[in-house]
Amino acid sequence: MKATGVVRRIDDLGRIVIPKEIRRNLRIRDGESLEIFVDGNNIVLKKFSIMRNVDLYASNLALSLYSLVKKSVVITDGDSVIACSNNVRELLNKPISDRMSSCIKRRECILEKYNKELVITDDFSIDSKYVINSIIANGDSIGLVIIFDVDEIGDDDMLIASLASKILSKSIEE
Repeated sequence: MKATGVVRRIDDLGRIVIPKEIRRNLRIRDGESLEIFVDGNNIVLKKFSIMRNVDLYASNLALSLYSLVKKSVVITDGDSVIACSNNVRELLNKPISDRMSSCIKRRECILEKYNKELVITDDFSIDSKYVINSIIANGDSIGLVIIFDVDEIGDDDMLIASLASKILSKSIEE
């Protein structure tokens, strides 16, 4: 564990304040849920992602979609890439870019039929055609399904991304 040098008191209601700098560095936003773990004498806080419960399912879905459409597939939660096709395996578990976070917040569904810069993570961008479809579960936007290719993207890819996001939504809601 990395020491921060920050010490906080617990108030009479059992609350502590996580410093703004730490929240910013870890991309913890107001209203977000944290999971609490106990590890020996340590209390560990971890960002909660409902998508983590379906990461194996999402991984199998991404691989299946790739074998069907022969285009790169990426599935994210609100913070990172949780599944992807084998040809972009280096993206797995990397934090998503601010642009992708913005797509989630705005519940965007985008079909870009002309090559345009797609920035999935801070260290991965590509000029390609792409589809971005938000995953909505229990009324909340919780992630994205992204399909991209430098050669061709069409309405069928938009339908496939939409179907994939609905399948993930249903598996989370059940």
